[in-house]
Amino acid sequence: MQIKKIILSMLLIFAAALAHALEIQPYSAAALDVAQKADKPIALHFHADWCPTCRAQTAVLQELKSEKGLELTVLVVNYDKEKALKRRFKVNAQSTLIVFRGQKEVGRLVGDASTEGIRTTLKSAL
Repeated sequence: MQIKKIILSMLLIFAAALAHALEIQPYSAAALDVAQKADKPIALHFHADWCPTCRAQTAVLQELKSEKGLELTVLVVNYDKEKALKRRFKVNAQSTLIVFRGQKEVGRLVGDASTEGIRTTLKSAL
């Protein structure tokens, strides 16, 4: 079962690379691991359904999906359920966006739902 998840994650990342656009998908440890090991740009969006800022960030991310030059994947993390992941990345607030190039954190945005703020943070990994 774990092999299937890894293969699926690899295919999703490959498809995102072919599309040359922002890809948004639910968080999985396998997808994060594959992207980081391949030194790919990837972002974690710590999202809570009850959070208005998170919803506004999601709307901006949806708008940015077709923007050229944003070839990376955003994994949407359930803020309320992924407690170990929050500790691992020192996330203290929902509406946190962390951007990585491989294993290295290259950008972090907290509580900002502006298009320019999100775009700039995402581009820090490219």
